[in-house]
Amino acid sequence: MAPEHETGTHERMPAGATATTRPRTPRLDQPRPPRRRILPEWDPEAFGRLSERVARFIGTGRFLVWMTVVVVVWVLWNVFAPHDLRFDNYPFIFLTLMLSLQASYAAPLILLAQNRQDDRARVDLAQDRKQNERSIADTEYLTREIAALRIGLGEVATRDWIRSELQDMVKELEGRRDGHHEHSAFHAVTAERSRRRDADDR
Repeated sequence: MAPEHETGTHERMPAGATATTRPRTPRLDQPRPPRRRILPEWDPEAFGRLSERVARFIGTGRFLVWMTVVVVVWVLWNVFAPHDLRFDNYPFIFLTLMLSLQASYAAPLILLAQNRQDDRARVDLAQDRKQNERSIADTEYLTREIAALRIGLGEVATRDWIRSELQDMVKELEGRRDGHHEHSAFHAVTAERSRRRDADDR
């Protein structure tokens, strides 16, 4: 009995080994697990709104006033303050570095705000184009309907046409009536003449 058990286990091992080494295919009915990202995630829409606010603030006079005040205070402090309290002596290298850093950040933020504005303008232009196409289609439809109504009205009897037709019919009836009276009077005269002839013959 033992040899049979050993042979059975010996025969099953390759199948199990091949089953474990076989690559597992991902299931299509389940979503993939989220991968870990090294860089932090951020909301592009929120970052875009922030960039627009910063670009809008940079383009105002308030920013220029505050920038001028900071530069003037910086220069005056580092010129007239005691030597121990000065942090950026002449030629103000740290101030130049800060201004360069501010400009290097301001330029991309302004470009990002302009790109978002261009995207919105493109969407608005597409919507306006669709609205114009819809308006043109409606105008063409109304033009065709008005033309069809004009054609239909041309075939409808107007008041003047009906009045003229009725006047013609009245004249025709009056003419027929006058002709009937003349015809009956003519028959009466001929009958009277025939009676007189008959009386004379007798």
